[in-house]
Amino acid sequence: MLRKILAITLAASIALLSAGCVTIVKTGEEGKLTGEVEFNAGDNVAEIWESKVLPDLNEKAVDLAQFLTEANGDLKSLASKYGKYSMGTSGELSYTVKGTAVVQEIISDKKAGYMTVKLDGYSGPETIKLQIGTVYKGSAVRDSLDFIKFEDYKNQVDYAAVSQSLHETIQNTVISKLDFASLAGKQIQFVGCFTVDKADELLITPVQIEVK
Repeated sequence: MLRKILAITLAASIALLSAGCVTIVKTGEEGKLTGEVEFNAGDNVAEIWESKVLPDLNEKAVDLAQFLTEANGDLKSLASKYGKYSMGTSGELSYTVKGTAVVQEIISDKKAGYMTVKLDGYSGPETIKLQIGTVYKGSAVRDSLDFIKFEDYKNQVDYAAVSQSLHETIQNTVISKLDFASLAGKQIQFVGCFTVDKADELLITPVQIEVK
């Protein structure tokens, strides 16, 4: 009886080995076996910041003084000419702009800091703010990029992570280089994106700032 049991066990073992082999994969290296690599928004943005993000936004940026004059108080009126909706033809409306301005006030003691600026060549009623972090509101930069689309990402979490990583890159490569203690009263040139919210206030997320 014992021999019969051993024979059956041996036969089952041979069958399992014949069907295939067991592969042991280290934790964190599962992608090598499955072909699915864990998404890393930081790597994703780092790879495209200089080569794609900045060139794309610089090319489409409209002069802000010209834009505001043309809009004449109705920021949504220029959607088809300069804007980009987050969902194709609907959703949040964002614009990419550039300009020269004088720094008036710097609010850096809040998590979502900003500075107000006086735009050269424009005397309209709008308040213009540039975000300086460390917390950034909205997703205007991500939503302004033509080559970033929701359907290209696995889920909403990965898509949101792209915006967060863009903000971290802005904080590290743009904002951290500014000397806030001496910035008030100085002239700057900037490129940035904003999402239409209030008619009398623009909250711009800068991707480039040059102090004159």
